[in-house]
Amino acid sequence: MKTTNGYKTKQKEKLLDYLMSNKDRHTNVREISAFLDGEGTPMGTATIYRQLDKLVEQGLVRKYILDGSTGACFQYVENSASCHEHFHLKCTSCGKLIHIDCQYLTGVNRHILEHHGFTVDSSQTVFYGKCSECGKAGQP
Repeated sequence: MKTTNGYKTKQKEKLLDYLMSNKDRHTNVREISAFLDGEGTPMGTATIYRQLDKLVEQGLVRKYILDGSTGACFQYVENSASCHEHFHLKCTSCGKLIHIDCQYLTGVNRHILEHHGFTVDSSQTVFYGKCSECGKAGQP
């Protein structure tokens, strides 16, 4: 089956299915590779990166570089335009990513611009901590 972006393969479908089913958290190439291997549709890491780059270009996936020492993380986004308008909370225990629309944080954004002349990119702003589930479970 030919698509507008080349040939559709079982591996590409599985990769997109994995990203869509994990849209509430960041995932990385190692996790994707392990999933594809487990599904019987292995894909080399270079190919995974190529496919992810295409999905990023298409606006279906966001790429996050969290720090200089770990690899990039990726996340499927249903409506990429709205992802630019809010902050993100990342659980350091379970990896869950929470998109947060909060009037208070919008005020912080405005304060930083008005008083410090700096424009914050909300889509790249991630606060780290524990989600309520992990906090209740006493996760480290």
